[in-house]
Amino acid sequence: MIYDFNQVINRYNTNSVKWDKTEKLFGDKDILPMWIADMDFACPKPVINAIKERTEHGIFGYTFRSKNYFEAFMNWVERRHDWSIKKQWIRCTPGIMTALSIAIQTFTNERDKIIIQTPVYTPFTEVIEKNNRKIELNPLKLNNEKYEMDYENLEKVVANTDVKMIILCNPHNPVGRVWSREELTKMGQICMENDVLVISDEAHMDIVHKGSTHTPFASISEAFADNSITCTAPSKTFNLAGVQMANNIIPNKELRNSFTNMIDRLYLGLSNTFGVTTVENAYRYGGEWFDQFLDYLEGNLIFLTEFIETNLKEIKVIPPEGTYLVWLDCRGLGMDAKDLEDFLQKKAKIAFDEGYTFGEGGEGFTRVNIACPRHILEEGLRRIEKAVNESLIRVGRKTQ
Repeated sequence: MIYDFNQVINRYNTNSVKWDKTEKLFGDKDILPMWIADMDFACPKPVINAIKERTEHGIFGYTFRSKNYFEAFMNWVERRHDWSIKKQWIRCTPGIMTALSIAIQTFTNERDKIIIQTPVYTPFTEVIEKNNRKIELNPLKLNNEKYEMDYENLEKVVANTDVKMIILCNPHNPVGRVWSREELTKMGQICMENDVLVISDEAHMDIVHKGSTHTPFASISEAFADNSITCTAPSKTFNLAGVQMANNIIPNKELRNSFTNMIDRLYLGLSNTFGVTTVENAYRYGGEWFDQFLDYLEGNLIFLTEFIETNLKEIKVIPPEGTYLVWLDCRGLGMDAKDLEDFLQKKAKIAFDEGYTFGEGGEGFTRVNIACPRHILEEGLRRIEKAVNESLIRVGRKTQ
């Protein structure tokens, strides 16, 4: 079937964090929310139909993940990423962040150090600190509008025996890099040589733009598979963030058993009835919807890039290779982090994720979510254009 991604769906009064909490979080009911990684598209029709059918049954007792559930996920990974995984490798958690917390508690001790590569997804910092571990930074380097890993610094950092783990973001949120096989191999070898466990957050693994290919870290070699845990979820792929289901791939039996023991200790092993139905049907029947979504997303990225290049020359787009998030370089506006935040929220009346919240290297940048109908994207860009023009006129940098 043909999906209409231009359709604007009213999400108010659905307990939506993105829309219903706008006024509380940003202090203004008129702010347009384009921040949190949450699409404004209805999920695949087969998923909706499966939920309706399950609802009509009327009994929602204890539920397990069947063989069909695992096969749907495994087949998706093999078709889309040429990676053949085994059922016994998979351990399920209520979300990827839960999996990261379990991994930290299982494989590190308090005060151990964990590497993150900033600017990076804010909850990485939070989950490390809340588990009383220490953060070790290996900031990314921006070179000609493309971010790169700093391998020289990474080799220095991992030489510290207190460093036990690295959280890899692949594709990287917020900068949009889809790390190449060569880049991942270099990083993986450094980690293996220094007994550093790789936890690879691959939440955005399916959302890759034309010209790029996602390489699951553990698929590169058996050695990397044995020294890693790959965390995946259908949340970004099919707009199912609220379902809170993750499939974590752990080929190493010893790591897998330890991870499973922690799940059992925390009593996180039970399945959500609707989550099981949703995820199985998304992976089994959601491909047609997803392919159309990717095409629409590509159009949104082209629209945003051309609009900014034409109308907002003070802002630069860091070209994303993956995710539906775009990292904007706003340093040309000449504002510090707080002024930029106030400008976007109070002048432009738009909510992005401000760059400084992603850690070192994020100041002067902002992250925009373009997984929305083009009308909403254009409205957001028009608001920025108007605010920038008014600001430049006031300081005498633009004539009316």
